[in-house]
Amino acid sequence: MNKHEIDLREQMAVHCASLFARGFSVGTAGNVSARLDDGILMTPTNSTLGSIDPERIAKIDLSGNHVAGDKPTKEVFLHQAFYETRPQTGAVVHLHSTWATALSCLEDTDPEDCVPPLTPYVVMRVGTVKMLPYLKPGDPQTGEMIRALDGKYGAVLLANHGPVVSGKDLFSAVCAAEELEETAKLLVALRGQKTRMLSETDVAELKQTFGQI
Repeated sequence: MNKHEIDLREQMAVHCASLFARGFSVGTAGNVSARLDDGILMTPTNSTLGSIDPERIAKIDLSGNHVAGDKPTKEVFLHQAFYETRPQTGAVVHLHSTWATALSCLEDTDPEDCVPPLTPYVVMRVGTVKMLPYLKPGDPQTGEMIRALDGKYGAVLLANHGPVVSGKDLFSAVCAAEELEETAKLLVALRGQKTRMLSETDVAELKQTFGQI
């Protein structure tokens, strides 16, 4: 195990504990992964993000074989799908955070644009979010649905389940997941109110200035 992998394992444990401490994950819900040159690190199955042991974080090789640490999360398929279809992905965060999950349960959430451009930061850090149909947790078909998106989305909402957010590195993925959650909270809080979204021109300017997600 080289220094980069040791450092990344420690970073994962710190970020996971922070997410748990601030209520973005409860119990054994949620899982996090990060890419290495020779594989992917993933939080273990049936573990709490609040007390991840860096040395026990699972590692799979680029073919999906479990090579080190505890058994990986049962959601391994959705993580792999992001890495395979979005080469820029360095980390993936899947949470059952309250407000984003609430948004995934509402019948009138637009499945093509679950998180409309309410603030500049959701545009800059998350981008357009697509809803995927409900499947039971750990179903390999979830990965196939993400692959079918051809890397067009950096984040998705799993219906009645929660968000999955990718980023160029672990810090970026965690920040994007947090931004999505806070924006979902605003959207639910503002339901029924006359709400001003950013215009298409505003969104285009943000994408031109800060790049596409």
